[in-house]
Amino acid sequence: MVPAAIPITLVVNGRQHALDVRPHHTLLEALRDQMGLTGTKECCSEGECGACTVLLDGRAVTSCLVLAVEAAGAEVVTIEGLAAGGRLDRLQQSFIDAGAVQCGFCIPGMIMAAKYLLMTNPHPSVDEIQNGLAGNLCRCGGYSRIIGAVASAARSER
Repeated sequence: MVPAAIPITLVVNGRQHALDVRPHHTLLEALRDQMGLTGTKECCSEGECGACTVLLDGRAVTSCLVLAVEAAGAEVVTIEGLAAGGRLDRLQQSFIDAGAVQCGFCIPGMIMAAKYLLMTNPHPSVDEIQNGLAGNLCRCGGYSRIIGAVASAARSER
């Protein structure tokens, strides 16, 4: 027997949404399958790779490990929510400028983890950037450019 759907409301990228979610569905599934926000990537489904990182009430989380019902009443920011007024967020632009985007699969999660890092530590050292991104894996091995992009975004904020 399929469990009954549970109605929830949450704010995603500044807009309130009402969804009916199954008790076992993750926030990742709700974002991708119900809301069409496919920038948040599904990869390991175990919280190991960071590709599904979003901000949940201002904290970076792997959305594959958060049940959608746990996000009821919360505010979620995805990669799609960073750009404003037709302009990329400084961090998104920094990734482009640094050539940090290779295959692109890990980049949304990397950017969201980096966004959280810069929110909590606006001027991180290289070691702090590495630690801040430690939960995110890049299969292409573009770590030096990714770290450079985050450092550049931090410098541009000064």
